[in-house]
Order: sequence, then structure tokens, then C-alpha cells
Amino acid sequence: MTTARWSWRMLRAGTLWLDGGGMFGVVPKGLWSRHTEVDEHNRIPLQTNCLLLERDGRRVLVETGFGDRWSEKDRAIFRLESRCVLDALAEVDVEPESIDLVVVSHLHFDHAAGLTRFTDRSDTESPLVPSFPNAEIVVQQREWEDALANRSTMTRTYLRSHLEPVQDLVHRVDGEVEVAPGITVFPVPGHTWGQQGVRFVDEEGVVCFPGDVMPTANHAGLAWSMAYDMEPYTNMRTKGALLERASDEGWRVVIDHEPGDAVVRVRADAERKGRYHLDADPRATNE
Repeated sequence: MTTARWSWRMLRAGTLWLDGGGMFGVVPKGLWSRHTEVDEHNRIPLQTNCLLLERDGRRVLVETGFGDRWSEKDRAIFRLESRCVLDALAEVDVEPESIDLVVVSHLHFDHAAGLTRFTDRSDTESPLVPSFPNAEIVVQQREWEDALANRSTMTRTYLRSHLEPVQDLVHRVDGEVEVAPGITVFPVPGHTWGQQGVRFVDEEGVVCFPGDVMPTANHAGLAWSMAYDMEPYTNMRTKGALLERASDEGWRVVIDHEPGDAVVRVRADAERKGRYHLDADPRATNE
């Protein structure tokens, strides 16, 4: 049986800056600050990387970023770029109405707030509507339940405002499922209980989008996890298994918050078991 192959591109949906201590958890600043820029508020730069997949006239969007429905106060807190996934799609001449399927790794605001938009993007008082009205939205059942119940270490990361307008479009799955020919979602717990990764095949082989299992290239170390993770030890185990498989099977991995080279190949360290190196495998983006 021939595996369906997809063409794809990475979209940069906007930068945000989050606290470095929160992003690196138990790793001390003396270590993590050697590898990333830090601003005067101890924040580090992050990107919201999304994927646009196309095959036989069908379009699939993986992730939606933080959207554009933010007050000036919120923009200042998170240093949000005035940009969203709709801008990224417009730059490659793709209308949001042409998206057939949206897959989100999990429902935190920086991954799923782009699911909705104001009816009139210039009017912040206009009603909220789905950004992708013709798309089915795929999320794990557990993630959907936790998001509605706001089960998180962060009180304002699951926002009902980006869930309720799309609830009739949501397709909830349980476990590893092929959601379109050649596109599979699979559980990657730790950051949240219901987080899912995405795996598909292009002309070169397997591509994996693992969500916040490894949010930046600097998180390749197994202990380099976020303070925001619901279960840091589980995330460490999930990350180790994913990196091992990616190395063994030659996957390319797309890192969701990496502001630099976000498409990488994973290489196991020849001398230290459980240590991995990431080698950049650049892809054209809409930057």
C-alpha cells in the first residue's frame, strides 16, 4: 500500500516572549541564559511555528498560534508580535476558508487562540467566529475535557473564548489515529495530559510535529523541560522516546516555538546514551 505523501511549508505565525525561568524549569539561569537572548524582564524570544500541508486540493493546518484578539496590556505582558496565522496564510495566498482540517497539539492560548477571530478584525467589539469555518478541528478527547475544566498550572492559558465558538467543528479523538490519509496524531503526554503530536510523510520521509514536548532546540536535553509542564517526569520520558525514534528512523522534527532553525534531524550522541543533537534541516518559510 502506498503511503499518502504531502507537500508542506512552515509558517511563522508570530513571536512572543515568555519568562526564561518558566520555560526552562529546574535548569538554572546560569546555564540556559548561555543559549538564548534574554530581555530586561527575563523573557526569552519564542516563535509560533505552524505547518500548512497540501495534497490533491486538500489543505491541512497544524497549529494556529496565539491569534490576534489581545488587549494592549496582554500584548505588553507577553511582548506579542502584531501578527497571526491569518497573516502568514495571506502571505502565501491561502484563504482561511480553504482550510479543510486543523490539528492542534493542545489548547493553550499560544497554540489554539488562532482558532477564532473577530468577525471584523478591525473591530475588537465584534463577535468571535471560527477562523477556519470549513475545517474540522482535531484534538484529543482528554485535552478538550481538561481545557473546558481549566485543569492547568496556569490559570489563563485555557481560554473558553477560543473554544466555545468552534465547539461544533471539533472532532475529538482518543489515542493514535489517522485523521487524514497519511497524517497521524498520537499522544505525547507530559506538558499536558492530552497533548498530541502529528506525523506525516512527504517525498523525503517522515516529518513529526511534537508540540511542546520540546518547545525549542535548547530543550533537547531530557531534563530541560518547562515549569509549565503538568508532569515534568512524564514529559522527560515522552521526549526521550520521541528523540530516540526520530534518530533511529531518520525523521525530521519541526520545533513549535523555535525562533531559529525549527526543522531539524535528530542524531544520537555516539558516546552518551540518552543524549541527542539537533542538526538544522532548513525549509522555506513565509518569513
